[in-house]
Amino acid sequence: MRRFMLAALLMTAAPVQAEEAPDTRGLYLQLIHQARSDGRPRAALAYLDDFERRYPGDAEARLLRVNSLIDLGQIDAAEAVALPVETADGGVSAVRGHLLAARGRWTEAAAFYEQAGRASPADPLLRNALGYALLRAGQAGAAIEALRGASDLAPQMAVIRNNLLLALMVGGRGAEAEAGLRRIGDGGLRQKLTAEAVRIGKGG
Repeated sequence: MRRFMLAALLMTAAPVQAEEAPDTRGLYLQLIHQARSDGRPRAALAYLDDFERRYPGDAEARLLRVNSLIDLGQIDAAEAVALPVETADGGVSAVRGHLLAARGRWTEAAAFYEQAGRASPADPLLRNALGYALLRAGQAGAAIEALRGASDLAPQMAVIRNNLLLALMVGGRGAEAEAGLRRIGDGGLRQKLTAEAVRIGKGG
């Protein structure tokens, strides 16, 4: 309820200067991040349009715009957004990696994910992105190591767990993958990962 109240306030209130309400920018960005997390990239873009009228040129907003456009599959539009200089947390390198991954340029994407990971070594999703890019680039062994690191940081995150199982399958370590699948007890997941492993193995 509080989130929806915040959204209503932010969308209807008159623009204010940052010095009048120093937390408004952060709250608005949190709202945009949440829209993306909820799978609502069009809402995120609408919020961004309003946010950028209040805070033109904001670096984080530009990165969020690129990611939201990638979420929608609008890669040309995402590539047209001017990226800011690198941020302390490696956010620009991560976004460059996402853009390259969206074009299937996995080796180049992995290089940017690795650079971003050096800036944010405890970010499990960056390690996950690196691992998947390495896997698609044909480097299954390195992918497994990256994904194990991601799994250690976030053992309950399903996307990381699934990518690690996929990498084990592609890397010829079927026994380890099977043991992991038995622990999960999800036959449907086994089918999906096997099909994906075959597709990657064929260069798909």
